[in-house]
Amino acid sequence: MSQLPEDVEDDVEGGYISSDESAHGADLAERLRVKPSKDIWELDEIQYTLRLLPYSEEISVLIGNGNYDETIQFASEAEGGFGLRTAILWACWLGKSILLFKLLKMGVDPDELDDAGRTCLHLSCLVGSEECVKLLLDHGAHPNTWDSSTETKATPLHCAASAKSLACVKVLIAHGADVNAGLSDRSPLHYAVLSDAPEVVKELLEAGACPDTPQVFTETPLHVAASLGSASCTKLLLNAGADVRAAMGPGKATALHLAAEDGHAECARLLLDHGAHIDWPNFRGQTPLHLATLAQSLEVVEMLVDRCADVRAKDADGRTPLHGAIVRGARACDIARLLLSAGADPNASDNFGYTPLHIAALNEFSACVLLLLDYGGDLTLRTNGGVSALSFIVRRVPDVIPRYLCKFDDAVHVSEHELGDVDCELTIDFRPLVPCLTRGEAELLLAFVEVGHKDVLKHPVAETFLFLKWRRIRKFFVLSFIYHAIFITLYSLYILQIFLCENATCNVPSYLRPVQYLILILNLCFLAKEIFQACQDWSAYIRQWENWLQWLIIIGVFLCTIPYWDVDNGVLRTNTTNWQHDVAAITIFFCWLELMMIIGRFPTFGLYVQMFTTVTVNFATFLLAYSCLLIAFGLAFSVLFSNYPAFHLPAGLVKTVMMMSGELEYEDIFYNNCTNSEIYYPLTAHIMFLIFVLLVTVILTNLLVGLAVSDIQALQEGAGLDRLVRQTQLIAHLEGMLFSSLLSCAPQQLLTVLRWGALLTATHMRTINIRPNDPRENRIPKEFISAIYKMVASRKNTKRSVRKNNNYEFRIRRCPEEETISKPEIVKRKSNLYDRFSFDSQQVERRKRPTSGSNTDSRNRPPSLTINAIQEICMVDIKTQLLELTKKVNKLLEGTEARLNQIESKVNGQLP
Repeated sequence: MSQLPEDVEDDVEGGYISSDESAHGADLAERLRVKPSKDIWELDEIQYTLRLLPYSEEISVLIGNGNYDETIQFASEAEGGFGLRTAILWACWLGKSILLFKLLKMGVDPDELDDAGRTCLHLSCLVGSEECVKLLLDHGAHPNTWDSSTETKATPLHCAASAKSLACVKVLIAHGADVNAGLSDRSPLHYAVLSDAPEVVKELLEAGACPDTPQVFTETPLHVAASLGSASCTKLLLNAGADVRAAMGPGKATALHLAAEDGHAECARLLLDHGAHIDWPNFRGQTPLHLATLAQSLEVVEMLVDRCADVRAKDADGRTPLHGAIVRGARACDIARLLLSAGADPNASDNFGYTPLHIAALNEFSACVLLLLDYGGDLTLRTNGGVSALSFIVRRVPDVIPRYLCKFDDAVHVSEHELGDVDCELTIDFRPLVPCLTRGEAELLLAFVEVGHKDVLKHPVAETFLFLKWRRIRKFFVLSFIYHAIFITLYSLYILQIFLCENATCNVPSYLRPVQYLILILNLCFLAKEIFQACQDWSAYIRQWENWLQWLIIIGVFLCTIPYWDVDNGVLRTNTTNWQHDVAAITIFFCWLELMMIIGRFPTFGLYVQMFTTVTVNFATFLLAYSCLLIAFGLAFSVLFSNYPAFHLPAGLVKTVMMMSGELEYEDIFYNNCTNSEIYYPLTAHIMFLIFVLLVTVILTNLLVGLAVSDIQALQEGAGLDRLVRQTQLIAHLEGMLFSSLLSCAPQQLLTVLRWGALLTATHMRTINIRPNDPRENRIPKEFISAIYKMVASRKNTKRSVRKNNNYEFRIRRCPEEETISKPEIVKRKSNLYDRFSFDSQQVERRKRPTSGSNTDSRNRPPSLTINAIQEICMVDIKTQLLELTKKVNKLLEGTEARLNQIESKVNGQLP
């Protein structure tokens, strides 16, 4: 343009104007709004800076109206020569190449700056005006000038790359623009990737742009491409040698981390194909699989699992990808099922003790809870605070409980014979009751008791299991009973031999010294056992009143058996003291009470002891409710019968309670001829005594007895359930001691023998076969057989095999190199709860927590949503099957094509 003669300038102007030059102002404004200049500077910031220039308002209006000559004239006549600077900056910003040519021809500096340090070339590149860029460069503009006044540093090539203007980039590179300018921070290649301009990226790379940054832990263009999901830019950078190992910032995230976090499967595939480490952790220990599960990106998770990503990897908090998969509910089940089928551990706990089952229950995802239970999720696992997963399920997703209890029903299977046949055989599988053997076998039942579902113990399978478990473990309780019986008997004999003397102090005979020492040794063993139990779980230990009773016995035995030493005139003698008589009386009572509680642990006597305990507690509760009435009569009698010592306080309150049993002593009180027993207030005393007889002796006493034992049958049933609860607690308590980590220093052979003797399902008793119609069947009580028979008879489909109900197998996909070394691992799915209740579970999972206004909508949900929900559930399986079918078809086509080629070559070779 500068080489054209002056006389043909007007003719050239008509043909030189580009398409944007002939556009209207509205079209130009629209083009400026969609350009990605905000990556470097905000559009409002640039316009604000330009409007602060001298005469900016007048010049911008003239340029916008197309009055170029008037603009030049006004700018030239402006005071101080600032008008021309304003005019050339606005011409570059608005892309007016004709006006720019005229201004440059007048000698205006092409490197003019605005107040922020941006040159004319910066502004022209930002709007992508190729003609303006060519004019400025032809008139000597510097292509590598940096903006000097702003925090963000950029060259014209940065601006052109950000504007996705390939033409401007080519022009700048042809005039010597540095393609690696700002490489330590953000290069032009960085902005080209940020604007998702693959053609610009390709041009910069061909011009020698470096795809990486020299600093460690900085953001590279590959990070940007992976984060934006630009597969084309990612491929160009990888082909140019971009380092897939580069980590960004303090988080040390690689490009694969960003692609997985944002769910860009194609970018992740390209990165893996170019050697990205699939299990590389970031600063929090998270692998790409962790981030993909958190992002609920099923496509990325499926690809990473197919590439043998570690599904059991743990981050800094100890969480696995399965923990992250169920944080959100959109696609939680699909991703969780994919991870579980690949070998993810459903019972892996994080640093706080939370398992995926805890998190699924906390987030109220019923479907995920059922799915985890299908793959062996353990309800008994506890957090560091001691809260079990079952407790979360009961509080957050109680609808899971009745579904889970179906596993107990399915634990009973029928042989091929009909139920009425003599040869009919029922197989009871106890393994659903024992999720884990490392902590004992009663942990699950104990967890149900703790959360208030004691009725589970009355299930025929659970009750049969407890019966057989007790028969196997009762030898330990028999030994405990023998120990306590010997200890209490020796202590009782010792007390009766010493503390029956009439004096306040009694001498200890010498022949009782061995007994005394033996009692002390047994008491020390008793003390060691209690300390061991307290160290296991201190919070649970102090909540049981029987433990406090045992401590009182231990202290009382020590106080009674250790003699009182006294020095009398230099002679050391031993005898008892006065207060030891009181302690001895209380302790011997507590000892035999404790022995009664031990006897109550046995099923034969447990029912009666539990009934006695229940009635005692009820009577004490009712008596406490009426205690004010007894206190009222006790105080009144102490005033009316002040001359009777038995009614003096505080003994008067005891006398009042004793009168409840019918020991009224009416004649002794009112008609005693003794002078000291004269009644001073006979009328009031008779009335008060009569009221006491009617209210307390007749009404209250009978009421208390009636309330305490109102329904013997219900009391017996309740006592039977409480006996099962107590039996479960005792079994769990013993197993907790046998499997305690405190016994790690004990001989392992001894522990193995003890544990083997306590476990039921670790032996051949994992299942038991019974014949309900055979009268010779006596391995379990008849009532248990009858209950199991009724339960099976009530089911519609009774012919279910153990494998069909409890052993679904899934093979973990292995890498080719791993398949040659070892066999594929098999994950056993323990039940089909998720498949059975998938419809209800998915509905619960996919809806938000209902509000008062949405309950009606959820109940009146149209049937079409039901079909969509079912289709969404099946999408993953259908997709997997289609992919496998496509692979098989492709292999078949390749084999057929190869065979045809061979035939064709043979035919061609035989032709002359």
